[in-house]
Amino acid sequence: MCRHLAYLGRPRRLGELLVDPDYSLVRQSYQPRRQTSGVVNADGTGVGWYVEGDPVPGRHRSAIPIWSDATFHDLARVVTSRAFLGSIRSATDPRVHGQAAAAPFAHSRWLFSLNGFIDGWPASAARIAGWIDPFRLLGLEAGNDAAFMWALLRERLDAGQPGPQALGDIVIRLSAECGGRFNGLLTDGSTVAATAWGNSLCWRAVEGGIVVASEPYDDEPGWVDVPDRSLLTVRGGEVAVEPLREDEPR
Repeated sequence: MCRHLAYLGRPRRLGELLVDPDYSLVRQSYQPRRQTSGVVNADGTGVGWYVEGDPVPGRHRSAIPIWSDATFHDLARVVTSRAFLGSIRSATDPRVHGQAAAAPFAHSRWLFSLNGFIDGWPASAARIAGWIDPFRLLGLEAGNDAAFMWALLRERLDAGQPGPQALGDIVIRLSAECGGRFNGLLTDGSTVAATAWGNSLCWRAVEGGIVVASEPYDDEPGWVDVPDRSLLTVRGGEVAVEPLREDEPR
């Protein structure tokens, strides 16, 4: 699986949340505390961030572990942003590697990361390939399950569906058809949507902002666990959590 973290609030240096804490993504890459599938997250590193006056995020991705990604550490040391998403990767299919397979995936103003997997991948792709426009399928950035899920999300986002609703609907549909674990993290720099579906998810209010993460990056009080099969939305400094019902329309 993977680990990821999103932040929304007052401008902060990326490293304050992604590198500096005792149990930051750097340590989670080799010693996660709540990961239930896989041992290490060493198959890729990524971060996307937003700057004032530009709705399209900047992004850095690599196919190497976060501990040896010097460019990531340089960016985390000097870049300040009001919204960002960081991710470390544990590959579902070890044959799919490279920078393009690492989150966050991006399109227009959106960033997306998946902590989880589609059961039976890649064989299960044959059952669900019909869900997506063939031209979009041919244009997949990488041949992994996270990139496929992102393509499904992009179709809904491009059609004007709100981010939280699109993410929740895709998770329900994938689970019903294939099974798997689907902790998705989606942001446009103004909102954050996240699903808890088979993996741990938590959030915490920090000074001037909200953090959403796969697991706590420290042992300080204030972390709130999100119930399984839930959709979390951060908007305007407020956090809302609602159940995801498998019998909802998709």
